[in-house]
Amino acid sequence: MADVQTHDLIILGAGLAGLRAAIEASRVTQGNLDIALISKNQLMRAHSVAAEGGTAAVLRPEDGDSLELHAWDTVLGSDFLADQDVVDLFVHSIPSEILQLDHWGIPWTRRSDGRIAQRPFGGHSYPRAVLAQDKTGFFEMQTLYDTVNRFPRVQHYNEHFITSILIENNTFCGLTAIDMTTGKFKVLRGKALIIASGGGGTLYGFTTYSQTVTGDGMALAYRAGIPLEDMEFLQFHPTGLVPSGILITEACRGEGGYLVNNKGERFMHKYAPAKVELGPRDLISRSEMIEIEEGRGFEGPDGLDYIHLDLRHLGAKRINEHLPLIREICIEFNDIDPIEEPIPCRPVAHYSMGGIETDIKGATRVKGIWAAGEAACVSLHGANRLGSNSTAECLVWGKITGEETGRYCSEVGAAPPVPEAMVQAEYKRIYEELLSQNGEENLYQIRRELRTCMDAHAGVFRTGDLMSKGLEKIRSLRTRYQNISIQDKNSVYNTNLYHALELANLLDLAEVTLLGALTRTESRGAHARRDYPQRDDANWLKHTLAFHTDQGPRLDYKPVTINTWKPVERKY
Repeated sequence: MADVQTHDLIILGAGLAGLRAAIEASRVTQGNLDIALISKNQLMRAHSVAAEGGTAAVLRPEDGDSLELHAWDTVLGSDFLADQDVVDLFVHSIPSEILQLDHWGIPWTRRSDGRIAQRPFGGHSYPRAVLAQDKTGFFEMQTLYDTVNRFPRVQHYNEHFITSILIENNTFCGLTAIDMTTGKFKVLRGKALIIASGGGGTLYGFTTYSQTVTGDGMALAYRAGIPLEDMEFLQFHPTGLVPSGILITEACRGEGGYLVNNKGERFMHKYAPAKVELGPRDLISRSEMIEIEEGRGFEGPDGLDYIHLDLRHLGAKRINEHLPLIREICIEFNDIDPIEEPIPCRPVAHYSMGGIETDIKGATRVKGIWAAGEAACVSLHGANRLGSNSTAECLVWGKITGEETGRYCSEVGAAPPVPEAMVQAEYKRIYEELLSQNGEENLYQIRRELRTCMDAHAGVFRTGDLMSKGLEKIRSLRTRYQNISIQDKNSVYNTNLYHALELANLLDLAEVTLLGALTRTESRGAHARRDYPQRDDANWLKHTLAFHTDQGPRLDYKPVTINTWKPVERKY
């Protein structure tokens, strides 16, 4: 029934975290580990290539930066929900990753003295975002991809759609997959798994994410019994291009860009007097929404009212040297040249602070399974991520999980046997049940309604009433999903089938996100409730855990690790 392929280590996801993990697992085993690197896209089409602005690291302690300052900025930015031992490990680990990429050949942007350049980023007390123009993620991906190709025992599985994680006796056994090019059902058997499949931002209609980023790894882990942590914290980036949602990097403000309302006023001095345009993302997104709601925005299409991001005063030379991609995007998509005109922007769904629960080394509760990057919640970002800490997280925990799984695979015996009954049940679910469905519901209509619902009910500002209605809507969409139709019955490149599987993943994540947010009766970081406007440390200084049950998510909580800084009022 299923073609079984056996490897030592399986890595689900081929973005920054996945590629970095493959390299490190190969290095610690001197290239002897048999590694499968799986992507539902072509490699180098991972969403990591869309990261633009930079990667945060302390490179110049002699100039006034320090590891302690980076850690403090991250903890304050997280609204004190980050685990402080994790933050400490992070700030100590990332500088060597920057230098490692340099040795592997990345074309970092240089200062006039030849040293690696850094730029300011929101919420940071020092200009520590290391950059490669405004295409940082792309160049990091290219460098890691070139490096991983030096290891012949890393086998690439392009265009393989993973449908389930096989776990028996709380131990990882393998994955079930569909080879998209043939439609064949496969089992990928292994000793260990790293889930590095990215976030779930296409829960929203107005989003910076590629349409392929549908939270698959998070949803698969959740259904397999691994809890999701802090999913109510979804970051809105302050500058999404209207109407497409394409990311307009924070580097625009790092280089000196202004946020301006319809009266021509820079308004951030009212909300973050010390940082102005370089405040943290949650604060700036709320500030923009207040300006728009109070009538100081510009009228946009389909309710996407906006403010202006003005770069004109930077001049053509600076824009062309430091922000060439942004200029190209504005010209191509909006017929606007930012040298001559301001850019229409508004807050846009951008990043999952939550994800698969892991310990400080990326290990989950299941023996043999780790998670890294945006799919994971090692709890570095807490309630709000600082810009340029995400690509850094991917590199740090890509390395850590690669090292951990490399050692693990060298120490354990053979991969566990394939649980045949689970494989047969999964084959039946897809090929005999889902693929044969001819219901009356259009899955694309359900997906549109899901994303409209999340935009409306779980946005920058939230209320209990809004989220209750949103949760009710998501649960009604889940019921309707049981009656969808898969009209394409072919095996090769059946995108209709894959979209149905992705929709099931998004529905699970939407329910977890809304229930966690509805239950958390406070405002903290990116979770801003108008009916509970204050942070409530007495009751809510804790992480949310969501466990899968047949009746829906079961919520539990665990403490935040606070070993250095006690929570204080967050001001900028």
